[in-house]
Amino acid sequence: MTSTSTTPAYPYFAPRYVLASVAVSIGGLLNGFDTGSIGAVTQMRQFEESIGPLSATMLGITVSMIMLTGTLPSLFAGHFADKFGRLTAIIPGALLFGIGALLQCLARNLAQFIAGRAIAGAGQGVFLSNVSVYICEIAPLRHRGTLAGLPQFMATAGVCLGYFTCYGTVGIQSDVAWRFPYILQCLFCFVLTWSCMLLPDSPRWLMLKGRQADARQALLKLDYPMVEAERDFLAITDQAPSLSLWQGFLLLFRRGYRARTILALFVCGMVQLSGIDAVVYYAPVLFEQAGLSSSNASFLASGLSSILMLAISIPAFLLADKWGRRTSAISGGIVLTSCMFLMGTLYAAGVVHAYGAARWLVIIAVFVFGLAYCSTWGIVGKIYASEIQPGHTRAAASCTAMSLCFATNFVVAIITPVLLEASAFGAYFLFGGLSLGTVCVLAAYMPETRGRSLESIQEAFHRPAALSGGVESLLRPLGLAGPRRRAHPPPREPAAGEEVELEPRDASEAVAASAISVDTVPRAMRLEVSVSVCAALARCFLDASRFRYRSTILYVPHSL
Repeated sequence: MTSTSTTPAYPYFAPRYVLASVAVSIGGLLNGFDTGSIGAVTQMRQFEESIGPLSATMLGITVSMIMLTGTLPSLFAGHFADKFGRLTAIIPGALLFGIGALLQCLARNLAQFIAGRAIAGAGQGVFLSNVSVYICEIAPLRHRGTLAGLPQFMATAGVCLGYFTCYGTVGIQSDVAWRFPYILQCLFCFVLTWSCMLLPDSPRWLMLKGRQADARQALLKLDYPMVEAERDFLAITDQAPSLSLWQGFLLLFRRGYRARTILALFVCGMVQLSGIDAVVYYAPVLFEQAGLSSSNASFLASGLSSILMLAISIPAFLLADKWGRRTSAISGGIVLTSCMFLMGTLYAAGVVHAYGAARWLVIIAVFVFGLAYCSTWGIVGKIYASEIQPGHTRAAASCTAMSLCFATNFVVAIITPVLLEASAFGAYFLFGGLSLGTVCVLAAYMPETRGRSLESIQEAFHRPAALSGGVESLLRPLGLAGPRRRAHPPPREPAAGEEVELEPRDASEAVAASAISVDTVPRAMRLEVSVSVCAALARCFLDASRFRYRSTILYVPHSL
């Protein structure tokens, strides 16, 4: 078999980069399974008998703890993955999640259960974002959108599986009814860990470490097209610089990287603030509020919504490379905004009761919201945040964005039950307004990345935005537009051992630094420049102070 042939005879039914993507996407399944099961578990009578009743505040804390503890580890996970490898970062995270799931399964009181969720959250923070980074780096150009959307598709499948696992066990009279879902989570963690031990590491990461022979071997193991690899990244010999954790974090916000980092943070954060976690975590509560009073009926409606979300995710992730990222994000945001405003308006008007057509409009709107999210924002968000980053900051930026994602998830999960208890419509208007604002920002600042290699995507962030340019042209005659900005060249990939300056500087310093390296300047010349600069500063000080100094104290030659 040759990797460059047009119709390669793969030893399996699909290229091994597809199988590798499916294997590590079990991390998304874990995330979705917990999301789909925790709301149903906390509503079970058997859980209340074992752990005790939960107030609205304690319910929010219990559900959201897994996101809170995932926030900080996710910040460090990118640095860990850049230093030791993408798969090496996924394995300990999967093991931590398994330990947390086991503690939840064996919990005898609320404190033990929350402790288990806290440990599981720390593990999830380590592995979840690196799953997307790994797939993004091993996927060929024409299949990257589909494969990078696999974790989100598996998360949707996990939500569906979690709902129906709980629906199937709710009839069990013992506490096994709510403990069984956590047994399955432990099994999934074992499979994810075992898979990562068998897979080759990311060829792009190996190239950044200067291990070209290992990168080529990994490409062969993954059945990656060698022609595409030679064109895109095998010819690049620059290695990633060795940076500390703090230096790597500061680099994300330097000029040349800042725009992509902020956009990734915005996309990941606002996608969660759309209210999807309120719908997924508290679907039984939402359906009960809409008039489905029976516990089984609300569970069944929640399961039906998860089936529909899974069904719509199949064509969405298969066609991810056919639809533009930008078009999908903007059109999906309009639908999400409309659904939230519709539900909020119905509740504010007081027309939603246990009878009548209004409750069915709310239920349908919940379904449509979930479908629109899973087919647009759910697929685009994490793909886009990973693929817009350059290679040496991809893991750090993606993990930082995931950290913000966990933080916003925590906020949504903890405030939703409180908002629903205080006001029937306030939460819907809040999430609708946030979705509308997100659409406006993405329409103005989101470049299209579909059909472009990871290396060529970087050029899009150094061209003037079409919309912002149009707005400035309208405002300039009124004197309201700012000065024209010069486009800056794309940041060069730093070579191994090269110093990366992390302090802010102006444009003149940037030009000077790019033209000459400090290490290449003779020591005598550096000393002369330093003396000249100090003398010039001293002369300015003398002119401003109007004091006389004796020439024996300070003498500044006029030639300086």
